[in-house]
Amino acid sequence: MAFLKAGYTAEREHDHSAETEAEGKIREFVRRDVVSNPGCQPENDSQLVASNVNSVLQRVTETSVQEIDKLITDLQTLSNMLDSEASRVQREVVQYSTFTQAALQSTKIIAEGLERWKKASDTRTPSD
Repeated sequence: MAFLKAGYTAEREHDHSAETEAEGKIREFVRRDVVSNPGCQPENDSQLVASNVNSVLQRVTETSVQEIDKLITDLQTLSNMLDSEASRVQREVVQYSTFTQAALQSTKIIAEGLERWKKASDTRTPSD
């Protein structure tokens, strides 16, 4: 149980450090935007914060959106492949069924022919 608590604590510390790191990066983006655009002063602090937050969120989410778009494209490609494989398997099952029926008919014809030959040989044998 102590191991689980230690693992849980370590996980929480890792999450906290990741949050702190993300907050630090956001602050750095905001500072860089303020320093790089000194002539463009907003009317009040709330506009500055909103503008900087929007800018930061746009930069941070751009990569995620691109990755999600790529995953969607990959999933669509896999879906198309699965559809074509399903069609192929269905065609092969139909073909197998057709071959099985043909083999069954051939076996039946051969069995009937052998039965006729046996009857014909049985009728000749007593008369010999």
